[in-house]
Amino acid sequence: MSKASFRVFFTEHDNGKLSGVVIRRRAVLFDGPAPATWGDTEDDVLAGLEPALTAAVAVDGAARFLFEEELQLRRVAVEVRPKAAAGGAWVLGTRTVPVRIGFAAWAEKEIWRVVVPRFGWTLMLEDVDDAGDVLRHAVFAAMLGDEPASVFDFRPARREWIRAWELPHLSRDDDDDDDDDDLVPPTVAAIAEDWSLKLRRKLATAPVGDVPAGAALCAAVDREPPRSILLVGDSGVGKTALVRRAAKHLTEKSKGKHAARRRLWATSAGHITAGMVYLGMWQERCLAVARELGGSDDWLYVDRLADLLAPQSDGASIADLLAPAIVAGELRLIAEASESELARCRRRNQAFVDGFDVIRVDEPPADVVIEMLRTQQHRKDPEVTWHPAALRRAVALLGAFRRDQRFPGKAMAFLDWWNQDALAPPRQILPGDVASAYARWSGLPIELITDEQPIGRAEIAAALRAGVIGQDHACEVVARALGRFKTGLDDPERPVASLLFVGPTGVGKTELAKQIATYLFGNPERMVRIDLSEYMTPGSVGRLLEAGGGATSLAEQVRRQPLCVVLLDELEKAHAEVFDVLLGVLGEGRLTDSMGRLVDLRMAVLVMTSNLGAQGRAALGFGGESAPDFSAAVRAHFRPELVGRLDHVVSFRALAPADIERIVDLEVAKIRRRPGLPQRGLTLWLSAPARAWLATRGFDARMGARPLRRLLEEVVVAPLAVRIAADPALRDRAVGVVTAAEAAGAPAGELVIALPA
Repeated sequence: MSKASFRVFFTEHDNGKLSGVVIRRRAVLFDGPAPATWGDTEDDVLAGLEPALTAAVAVDGAARFLFEEELQLRRVAVEVRPKAAAGGAWVLGTRTVPVRIGFAAWAEKEIWRVVVPRFGWTLMLEDVDDAGDVLRHAVFAAMLGDEPASVFDFRPARREWIRAWELPHLSRDDDDDDDDDDLVPPTVAAIAEDWSLKLRRKLATAPVGDVPAGAALCAAVDREPPRSILLVGDSGVGKTALVRRAAKHLTEKSKGKHAARRRLWATSAGHITAGMVYLGMWQERCLAVARELGGSDDWLYVDRLADLLAPQSDGASIADLLAPAIVAGELRLIAEASESELARCRRRNQAFVDGFDVIRVDEPPADVVIEMLRTQQHRKDPEVTWHPAALRRAVALLGAFRRDQRFPGKAMAFLDWWNQDALAPPRQILPGDVASAYARWSGLPIELITDEQPIGRAEIAAALRAGVIGQDHACEVVARALGRFKTGLDDPERPVASLLFVGPTGVGKTELAKQIATYLFGNPERMVRIDLSEYMTPGSVGRLLEAGGGATSLAEQVRRQPLCVVLLDELEKAHAEVFDVLLGVLGEGRLTDSMGRLVDLRMAVLVMTSNLGAQGRAALGFGGESAPDFSAAVRAHFRPELVGRLDHVVSFRALAPADIERIVDLEVAKIRRRPGLPQRGLTLWLSAPARAWLATRGFDARMGARPLRRLLEEVVVAPLAVRIAADPALRDRAVGVVTAAEAAGAPAGELVIALPA
């Protein structure tokens, strides 16, 4: 006889994933499914099974799951006949489909028990050799005349095996004389993970580093009489890591023969109410949690305090149910909140918040973060070593260019990415390696984030001018703003730059915003574009601040990607309520979304556009080479406090005829890069008369160069697409865009697209 243990039936599937099912000795009426889960490795599966098995043992006892016998793994081949379509009806088909099913079997006195874990089947047989015939009949009956697609459920596994699994805290006999403190609370086990157990079983890693708040938290969990604890700090400062530290502390305090078991359970408001669909169910669960943990030495970590106070479907909150036990000191909770969330929670329920002792968690200093990085890297890959200067460079770059996040969270996120980056050097990490990797991680150009590759205002302006024609002055102004960002002389508590582009329609204001996004992040899609003409009515500002539920508001898009360019089109058309929100964005680089959470815009470039003062002016050739000054019109229209928060009011001049021809070349170059042309080896060229023709007809005195793209689609792209569709073998040719007169005199065999006469 071997030592009693649990048995897990593992299955490796076609996609490489593993599934694991805990084998149950016997089934009873109304049994639910046995504990089961998915994972990438055996350890992942066992980690996922442990809380489910803990809950099942708490309800049914361990005896139903423990084995001393050796379990045999056998397989049976079955041929099934799914139904088929014939004569407009479903009939039993003649085609047979072979399937192969694995099962576990063990002897119990004079009978054999057979379990098919994949389908939850249990059989009792006198002879195990009969299992094949019995299962063939069972599968055949289940599949008889079923849909052909259902055979997929019986598809053969890549590999199956049975593993013994020992969990001493669950495997003891029912008559064990351990303290009652070791009993598992069933409701708590169903909604929470035992972090102390995971640390003890080495299924989770202990946090790295040592910060003052860690010692304060460990002292607080040992305090008598106990009080619930609220960790207050910004996202990323390590509040959750401190809770893991407290779990480790409780685990260590529980060591020793006479030490009382002290555990830390981790859950959230969503887990507490999960599956509670009927009236009164979630309230009963909350009361059961308070009852099971009341008076014990266990702690319950509930994640965000604000979620406990959020009203449920009937208007009550989880906090309402737990408050009496918390205030009385019977239930020990640990929760998290930011400073803004704490203020909101106090407004909602001051008495509930007063039941917590507040521990504030601040960002650790740079030297502590560096030591954390060194320790974490050693855990992940001891073969890789970071030069001390490389660690300092990483912390400096994160501090300068990710002001929207906090240490040590952003440092750990960068380290995790680094260890998965295929381009990361394998052994010794030097400062130059860090700069290159940070540029790849953030999207920022390496010359902007490091002094080793100097770049001045002229180089930045030249990069912007490459995609914006005729607005050299505007490019120079933007280059000055980005130059301050490189040198770290921009205000860290405001957006990287706050720019108002003013000028006629169709002269490149939006295009310059795209070029900023392309230069900074290598992708024009890193731009959040909001048309403020859609926010002209009272109350419409709420749509800018929507959060969650797939919202595409300004707040939600910036939350998902804080390093971005924010383009606010037609600023002058927005309602006054929008300007109230913009004052906070321009002044502090933050706004508050509809859920009361702060959205950080301090790493965003804020670009607003307007045509104030330019309406009614002729666009073509107006103002010569220099841009008119629209600042007077801006000051006359907008509130002084808004104008005073802008870094620059950038005036755009009207376009000259020569500018339009250069824009034609720029747009045709974009067409050349469309995948259909290089894939076929086709090149596109443009004659000088054709360029002049397009420039003349692609410009509108009122709309500027905006009609040009539509014109190119109509007279160049569409005819070219027709030609390619008519001749799929057309490859490796030069295609000319010429005027009608040039086409008439073109040599025979030359491939040209003639512009309309």
